[in-house]
Amino acid sequence: MNYLTISAPAEASFVEKKSEFIGYIAPVKNGGEAVEFVNKIKSMHRKARHNVYAYIVREDNISRYSDDGEPQGTAGVPVLDVLRKRGLTDVCIVVTRYFGGILLGGGGLVRAYSHAASLACDAAKIMDMRLCHRLRISADYGMYGKISYILPSFDTITESSDFGSDVALEVLVLSEKLDSFTKELTEVTNGAAKIEDLGELYADFSSVTSNNA
Repeated sequence: MNYLTISAPAEASFVEKKSEFIGYIAPVKNGGEAVEFVNKIKSMHRKARHNVYAYIVREDNISRYSDDGEPQGTAGVPVLDVLRKRGLTDVCIVVTRYFGGILLGGGGLVRAYSHAASLACDAAKIMDMRLCHRLRISADYGMYGKISYILPSFDTITESSDFGSDVALEVLVLSEKLDSFTKELTEVTNGAAKIEDLGELYADFSSVTSNNA
């Protein structure tokens, strides 16, 4: 149920035998948003020879691609393959090509479009979206040291800290670690900590998973 996506649009470009390839990548939630992004890039580059695209979205499990006039299988499929190999979803890539007058051949096109798509992916911030629970933890100051000590061992993310009459923390806990975390928290605080489950959601755990890599 976990998935990888990107946080914001990004772009990158390179030149191959006088043809310029510009890779654009953007987060999208559905097919409609993907089409809007494709049309936006096309409108920016009306004079370009080709605007090749591919996208994968979780909603309705959709994946689409277009060679946009390039020989069949040399453009859209390689871009889609980059998304699949990177494990990215809810993402759309458009590769714009300004033809430089030199033919690249089938293999050259595949490499060029794959490279442009890869550069766009490299330019984007990858998010590791995990199913988790947002918990609100309240306790007196005497328990704060014990609570903060166990948080890293469960790969939690602290969203907010409120140091008022008591300490109140809002933390994200991976769903698969929720039971063990609440059990440990109850034990170390002798049941003095109040734990409120604010619901399940997807959140970016890339900072945690990268530290554990």
